[in-house]
Amino acid sequence: MLVVGFDDATIDAQSTIVKDLQNYELGGVILFDRFYRDRERTKNISSPAQLRELTKQLKHYATKPLLISIDQEGGRVARLKARDGFEEIPSAFALSKMSLEQTKEVYTHMAEMLKEHGINCDFGPVVDLALNPENRVIFKLERSYGKESAIVVQYATVFINALREKGVISVLKHLPGHGSSLGDSHEGFVDVTQTWSEKELEPYQKLINTNSVSMIMSAHVYNAKLDNTYPATLSYTINTQLLREKMHYTGVLISDDLQMEAIAKYYTLKDTVTLAINSGIDMLLFGNQLSKTKTDEIVETILAQVKNGAIPLERITKANERIARLKF
Repeated sequence: MLVVGFDDATIDAQSTIVKDLQNYELGGVILFDRFYRDRERTKNISSPAQLRELTKQLKHYATKPLLISIDQEGGRVARLKARDGFEEIPSAFALSKMSLEQTKEVYTHMAEMLKEHGINCDFGPVVDLALNPENRVIFKLERSYGKESAIVVQYATVFINALREKGVISVLKHLPGHGSSLGDSHEGFVDVTQTWSEKELEPYQKLINTNSVSMIMSAHVYNAKLDNTYPATLSYTINTQLLREKMHYTGVLISDDLQMEAIAKYYTLKDTVTLAINSGIDMLLFGNQLSKTKTDEIVETILAQVKNGAIPLERITKANERIARLKF
């Protein structure tokens, strides 16, 4: 149930990430090109040859099929950059000005690039609607295809299908909608109560109805219209009652990075994992970019909460069933 980040561009049998893979059968890893607080310093990706070797080693050391994941949307959010020898991919906004045929060509190239370098899970497409021109994390970074759900669904479908053809899993984000927000959940509490509208769920519902969605990522936004206590990642009302029961989603639900300030500033590790798992999150993402949390600490915390009854074992079993279905 864990997807974790680590600091190395090369690994061997002694690496911490290798020991974690083998001790805990991690669900996945997430790769970054540079450190969050030091953009000049290489983290996991420096060149095509280096990345191919790293992903080969990760697969070699993993005891079970592993999600090797990355944020490769195109434009400003791309871990595979031209400066490191990879093909540049335009942003969602730029592609929305092109035809669907041209977009298919771009995303087919991107899918080939991911596959060729051992990446089998991409945290994209963004299906947030471009509703707020002042939005710094979606609108201003050109991460959305537009403000109409029909357009967003068309372009997101091209993204999903291109990746699927190359055996790469895509992940819709950020449920229940980050496009109307003003704040950045990397930096703290983000309340979308006054700006959010139900139309932001439309891209999810339309895509779920086509049976093309393998994974969805939750947002750390607080929305009192949907849950007046918890942000979406920790909300049973949103993740189970809305997404599972009302929208009939049966795939894997992954959290956004649980070390982002919107969560980490307000909740302990124990409360975070307990609330997230009980809310219906299947995979917990710890990017180890914004802060560091040891895998054994996360595992021991969850184990203690299962033992004392705070997390029902059936939640763990159900999440594992969904993850196994996704991988196999």
